[in-house]
Parts: sequence; structure tokens; C-alpha cells
Amino acid sequence: MNRRMLWLVAAVAAVLVVAGCGFFRGNNDDPALVAAPLPSVSEPENIVDPVIESEEPEPEPSPAKSSAKPKSKPKATPTEDPNNFQLPECAHREGKEVSKAKAKAALKSAAARKYWPTSAPKLTVPSRLVLTTAWHESGWTSNIVNCDGGRGLMQVMPDTEAFINQRFEQSFASTDYRQNAVLGANYLAWLTKAFGDQYFKGSYDLSAGKCKTHRSMCLLNMVISGYNAGRAAVDESHGSGRLPNPEYVDVVRSLMKSCYCDRY
Repeated sequence: MNRRMLWLVAAVAAVLVVAGCGFFRGNNDDPALVAAPLPSVSEPENIVDPVIESEEPEPEPSPAKSSAKPKSKPKATPTEDPNNFQLPECAHREGKEVSKAKAKAALKSAAARKYWPTSAPKLTVPSRLVLTTAWHESGWTSNIVNCDGGRGLMQVMPDTEAFINQRFEQSFASTDYRQNAVLGANYLAWLTKAFGDQYFKGSYDLSAGKCKTHRSMCLLNMVISGYNAGRAAVDESHGSGRLPNPEYVDVVRSLMKSCYCDRY
């Protein structure tokens, strides 16, 4: 190869080398040919996996060091809201209903009376028993006449009214809410004396402390039972030690502890 040819080859090679270097570096005037710089990423510190952390339970505070006050026990919810008191379909109302305040006053007045001033002067009917029995019977609704003939606050039956009036030579009318309360309280007093004399050696203690349970044959439970089922039914079941109507007794006993009627 002659010198001229060698010089031409060398020149062409030099041109190719220069062009190739310019392509790989990129054209600074053309942004499309400039590679975007990679963002700098710093290594995070103290990253905690929240799932793993939540799996580790926190230690409970020591009772001695805890400043939290112990929660008080919830109060018992009073039972038998009068808004939920439903009359049987066959029941109806007669006359004007008196207020709950007047009904309460009449019931307390009836409980304060002495029904056996001579033969049993110490016998008293607790007002709590009269109030809660009337609440369970009628919700202190004075003008209810029930399907079975029970009337008023204490749901006095016609036979009970006739018996009390004859036994005590009175003329109480169950249609009057005050006399209705007296008839009911008088019947509770009569049951107390009858059961007290027959089964408790003349003791008329109606305190709840004398009863082991709401179903035991204590004087208080028997009087409540007799008000609903009658004396004969309680006498017949006394031998078995089972009240004839434990559900009724349980409701009245529960109301004696906590009753919606206490709001009046």
C-alpha cells in the first residue's frame, strides 16, 4: 500500500473516532439525549415494622403504681318502666286516672295504718312492700279494670273486697284509689297475721333478711305469694317447700330492691 492510501485510511479512522466519542457523551444542547441524574437515596434509620411491633404486648401497669381510679360498680337498672307497662287486651279503664304522686301518697298512707291494733299491735306492713306490689300489679294506674275483675292500684278482686269489708266491718270501695290502696294493704296485713300465727309462732317479721332466697318459704315470700295466688294455694304448697307462684314473688322482691317507681 502506497503512502497516499495509508494517509487516507488514517484520516477516515480519525474522523470515526471523533464522531463516536461525541455520540456516547451526548449533546449538551439536546435534553432528550442527556441522561437524567438518579436521585440520591439516603439509607433510613430506625425503621420499625409496625406489624411486628404490635405483636409485642405492652406490659400492664403495676396496680401499686397505677393512678387510675377503680371503676365503680354499675347501678342496678330499675325495672318495669311504666312506658312499657302493657295492659291485657281485655282490660279497660274506668274514670279518670290520678297522678303517680297521688297514687304514691295513697299507698304510703295505707301502709302506715294499724290493721290489728288489739290482737297484733306490732304488726305493720312495710310501705316498700305495698308500693312495689302495687307497681307490679298496675304500674300505679288507678283506673285499670283487668280481665279477671281486678281493679285499680292494687288490682283488688271483688271477692277480696267483700272479704275485707266483712272481716273488718268496713265498707271500702275499690273504685276509689285511696280506699283501693287500703284494701290491698289490709289484705297484706291479714296474710301476714295468718301465716305468722300458723307457721312462725306469732312472728310478723317481714324483713328480707329472714329469707334465704326469693323462693324460700319465709314469711315475706309467703305473703307476696298469697296476695297473688290466695292463702289456700300457699297453705297447700307449704308442705312441699315450694311457692305456688315463684315468678310473681321474684318480680316483687326484685322491685323492692330497685324499682322505676322510685323516680316518682
